[in-house]
Amino acid sequence: MAASPVVTSKRRQEAVRGVRTEVVCTAFSNAVLVVVTQYGKMGTLVYVDPDTVGDNVGRPSLSTKVLLGKDEPLVHVCAKNLVAFVSQEAGNKPVLLAMALKDKTMEGIQALREVIRSCQVW
Repeated sequence: MAASPVVTSKRRQEAVRGVRTEVVCTAFSNAVLVVVTQYGKMGTLVYVDPDTVGDNVGRPSLSTKVLLGKDEPLVHVCAKNLVAFVSQEAGNKPVLLAMALKDKTMEGIQALREVIRSCQVW
């Protein structure tokens, strides 16, 4: 009998709004790693953490922290929009997001979210 892998990972490569994009999602016991690149490198690392207090509707609010890379407001907005659903669907696990994006438009982020969803390992 073959042993199951310690971590589960899926990779997908496709053109998103005309830009070659690679996505890798890996599930660990305590978090989910999502790599989204349009440059072929990891780029900025952002830790997306669900707040245990949450909002009035019972959903946890997400806090973001840039671990490596440029810490600017657009990075935090992109991170929350890209992986909020990952954290929720993974039982409110934190997400470590590595992103290097050429297309940061709302349409581009929505398209990237669908590619991330197709790599579901959580």
